[in-house]
Amino acid sequence: MNCHQKKLSITTRGKDFHRITRTVEEAVAESGIKTGLCTIFVLHTSASLVIQENADPDVLIDLSNFFTQLVPESGRYVHSTEGPDDMPAHIRSALTKTSEQIPISQGRLMLGIWQGVYLWEHRSGSHKRDIIIHISGV
Repeated sequence: MNCHQKKLSITTRGKDFHRITRTVEEAVAESGIKTGLCTIFVLHTSASLVIQENADPDVLIDLSNFFTQLVPESGRYVHSTEGPDDMPAHIRSALTKTSEQIPISQGRLMLGIWQGVYLWEHRSGSHKRDIIIHISGV
């Protein structure tokens, strides 16, 4: 069993989806692993990772709109030290995921044809987000 890790830093532009599929695919290629598992983990509590539609951008807009309605920034939150968008961002992150696992076969991520990997920024402002890509296998 071999392991390979890569740290990825992304500067976000505020609430948005940032496609990282290509970067994760490059890390898998660098690893030389042909069969295994790729784990992606974001080191933050106000952003998340999702595997989602990569062809029709309307899907991402609808997801964003749904979460804005589900977790409004105008809620009555106790935690407000870091601004009015911080607690809603924590809730959105808790409802989604901070990690994803994708099988690797023949040296490639086994994503479906319409799937892409995204970092989902839940805060309004620009932030630097760190992601660890861990690849293990043979």
